[in-house]
Amino acid sequence: MRESLFDRRRAGVLLHPTSLPGRYGNGDIGESAHRFVEFPGAAGFTVWQMLPLGPTHHGGSPYRSYSAHAGNPLLIDLQPLVRSGWLDESELPAPTDEGSVRLECLRSAADRFFREEHADRAAFQQFIREQADWLEEYALFQTLRGELRGQPWWEWPADLRDRSEPALRAARERLSREIQCVCFEQFLFFSQWQELRDHAQRRGIHLFGDLPIFVAHDSADVWARPDLFLLESEGRPRWVAGVPPDYFSQDGQRWGNPRYDWQRMEEDFEWWRVRLETQLQLFDLLRVDHFRGFQACWHIPRTSETARDGHWVEVPGRALFEALQSRFDPLPLVAEDLGFITPEVHALRRQFGLPGMRILQFAFDGNSDNPYLPHNHSPDSVVYTGTHDNDTTLGWFDRLDGAARDRLWEYLGRPHEPMPWPLIRAALRSVAGLAVIPLQDLLGLGSEHRMNVPGTVEGNWCWRFRQSQLDELDVESIARMVRGYGR
Repeated sequence: MRESLFDRRRAGVLLHPTSLPGRYGNGDIGESAHRFVEFPGAAGFTVWQMLPLGPTHHGGSPYRSYSAHAGNPLLIDLQPLVRSGWLDESELPAPTDEGSVRLECLRSAADRFFREEHADRAAFQQFIREQADWLEEYALFQTLRGELRGQPWWEWPADLRDRSEPALRAARERLSREIQCVCFEQFLFFSQWQELRDHAQRRGIHLFGDLPIFVAHDSADVWARPDLFLLESEGRPRWVAGVPPDYFSQDGQRWGNPRYDWQRMEEDFEWWRVRLETQLQLFDLLRVDHFRGFQACWHIPRTSETARDGHWVEVPGRALFEALQSRFDPLPLVAEDLGFITPEVHALRRQFGLPGMRILQFAFDGNSDNPYLPHNHSPDSVVYTGTHDNDTTLGWFDRLDGAARDRLWEYLGRPHEPMPWPLIRAALRSVAGLAVIPLQDLLGLGSEHRMNVPGTVEGNWCWRFRQSQLDELDVESIARMVRGYGR
């Protein structure tokens, strides 16, 4: 049976690897990630939570990926490739170079890697066999995208769009070198990730990932298995995902992901089993984004510009989790159960023993029954000051009106510490089994350091910290605080 991270009270830090310091345009999983692992251990944390790791579309959102399995090649550390002789120091990109330059470096390294036989070639072939369920299709998808100048797959020539076997066979032969390069990128990513995970395990740090419920329409997953999605004959979705109008949005949210054909998936749920197995090669625990969608999904006609015209459609979430539980026991999942959640969704979460989420920034509306208030928490939950979609706690506090501030200070006992520390303490002393604090809050940073503003496109997902900021933290005081609250 798999170990549960809720065997005792724990604390964790939320930080995506792209936010790590480093030489180039975003953080990677190399030296700076290994160095960061030392911080949670010294601060008394035993969990490092992050966002999805897949290769992202334009804009960099980790929730919009070309694959539910692959790792983002822009997270690969290039320095080990120099040490292995697969890359020359002179070829390394400048700090200001775009990601495309880093990808060119990986292609150059692949050329040298495949020139001669060596021990790493055997490891590469073993990796290909282990990832056979998804890797070949992903590599072919990415090379075809490159050949067709980034066009979405439903705009490809019909024989490739519709996966004509003669066309696919010809593409595999024509693009064999490029396909091999993509497989090499994934070999590097998974190898470097395993080194990072081993380092974390030696330090007693568990890695906590994120599993989006939906996949992007323009992805290897949909192109490779169109039978698992509700698509029209030319590959466009009949229905797309989103949520209905609510207090926050009069039009609702139209996300655009294609809807699953749950009737087809329910035949064996193999697609979900493979997806979870891949992610558990990377993580010890996974947050399931939009858990509400496993009970019923909001179906929006593709032609609708907003989510207003959608309707709820029940899905076989109970059957899915029963199938997954037979393979993964206990289920290493946390349910993202934020927003308006029905009794049926709560019942589904509880039936499978999945912890839910509590966000302190949502708690202080003046209602004592608010489920996010600490006195309403339960041990089977994860409490956050805020998440990647929230403002930093300091930024949130600065925007509160006078009445909300008074409620907050009164509830917290009118503390003398400056924000965000009173809210951090509230999270740590909660009865929730796991308390997770974004690094921005531990650093006491304002709104200009938030990770994402939902509903906006520009300026998201690019926040990074400086190592000097981490070095200036009073780590011993944080560790005493964590221990003092029994975590």
